Amino acid sequence: MEYSIPRCFKVPKQSFFLFGPRGTGKSTLLRALWKDALWVDLLEPDVFRSYSARPERLRELVEADPKARVVVIDEIQKSPELLPMVHALIEKRKSLQFVLTGSSARKLKRSGVDLLAGRVIKKTLHPFTARELGQRFDLERSLTIGLVPLVMMAKDPKAVLKAYAGLYVREEVQAEGLVRNIGGFTRFLEAVSFSHASVLNISNVARECEVERKVVEGYLSVLEDLLLSCRIPVFAKKAQRAVVAHPKFFFFDAGVFRSLRPSGPLDRPQEIAGAALEGVVAQHLMAWTAYQGDTGSLYYWRTRAGAEVDFILYGPRLFWAIEVKNTARVRPEDLASLKAFKEEYPQSEAYFLYRGRERLKKNGIFCLPCEEFLLEYLS
Repeated sequence: MEYSIPRCFKVPKQSFFLFGPRGTGKSTLLRALWKDALWVDLLEPDVFRSYSARPERLRELVEADPKARVVVIDEIQKSPELLPMVHALIEKRKSLQFVLTGSSARKLKRSGVDLLAGRVIKKTLHPFTARELGQRFDLERSLTIGLVPLVMMAKDPKAVLKAYAGLYVREEVQAEGLVRNIGGFTRFLEAVSFSHASVLNISNVARECEVERKVVEGYLSVLEDLLLSCRIPVFAKKAQRAVVAHPKFFFFDAGVFRSLRPSGPLDRPQEIAGAALEGVVAQHLMAWTAYQGDTGSLYYWRTRAGAEVDFILYGPRLFWAIEVKNTARVRPEDLASLKAFKEEYPQSEAYFLYRGRERLKKNGIFCLPCEEFLLEYLS
């Protein structure tokens, strides 16, 4: 079923790393693109043992097929020892394209991945976007189960989503010994879920899960290396007003956030839904900027006085300020932060995304249904 959904990912002509969390469809995409590629799947235990013990087998595989044009090594972080051999083969056969997939950059960082700098570029694959799904995109559904292909295509999406975080803890974190205390890391995942779509206060998270601040910083690094989360910096270019220094935190998928975020009598459903909506917009903006290449970088804006704009997209071709609200109507107070940003940066285009149906323009600010923005503006 996933093969019928074309991805917006643009395939480079040279060798490249393709990073992305588990279940985003890296292998599915590559098998659809290159049915005749030489394939090394390091998730297969016997293949992993064979190539880890003798990286030279990769050269033997390539030399046995002189007509081969593409070599895919799936989950390259499982065996970083193959990188020097990949480097040598790229130098020897200029026409050969290597595609190295990975769901974690941690081992590669420790193993000198810079060896391939300039010869192998870095690309990322994200969950499905509204543009990719087209008429199959359902905003309400994406707010609950997310847009990870592995989850969306499952017969029981909720069950797969529920197991997703556990899969990472077991297979990635525990198996590779990334953290010593799995229980502490599990508590951290729950605690940091309250920071999704919010300014990240590491001290508060550390206090909540009862570990030291330094430990939480390490846990955040693990999450980012596993591509499960990101931190968006504050926009401070030529700032006239004092802005905050802390970044904003997001899980890579709204469904994963919902699966980790506890809820109970004291939790307001609209608060969780609002964070999920902002998360869906965030993951679309991150995917779009990654696939476009030269679009720009993603920030947020928050002054010390409390004015905040959820997203700032700044680059050579655009300057967007985007506010997201889980509301069916546009109130004057909802536009106050965008107006303040426009006053400081009149060159920017301001967008207010909401759950209503009307397309409006108020005080120079475009007010758009969120679904319309995701489908039409990020194309």
